[in-house]
Amino acid sequence: QVRLEESGGGLVQAGGSLRLSCAATTRTFSTYSMGWFRQAPGKERELAAFISWSRGNTYYPDSVKGRFTISRDNAKNTVYLQMNSLKPEDTAVYYCAARNLRVAVSTRVDEYDYWGQGTQVTVSS
Repeated sequence: QVRLEESGGGLVQAGGSLRLSCAATTRTFSTYSMGWFRQAPGKERELAAFISWSRGNTYYPDSVKGRFTISRDNAKNTVYLQMNSLKPEDTAVYYCAARNLRVAVSTRVDEYDYWGQGTQVTVSS
């Protein structure tokens, strides 16, 4: 069992930045593929960023490419999401997710095994 705890959400003006963190309680964090998802009111949960177990591969949807950066520190069992140039449409609850499989990319909600409780990000115009 893996527990994930997100932090770093909040209210920011458009054009601003936030960094989300996700701490994982597992001794084998380095073997997990990790993703950040987001869900806006009335919308489906969608991938915001992915990082492979080895940090060798990342993936971003076009909506955040060039603005968001995912990274991980396996020594600290933590994955990060740096969000720059935030837009009002980035407003959502952001979730950290872990997949117990070493894959090059993983984009679907149903591919992940563990989820955090989420952290709210609100971008004002």
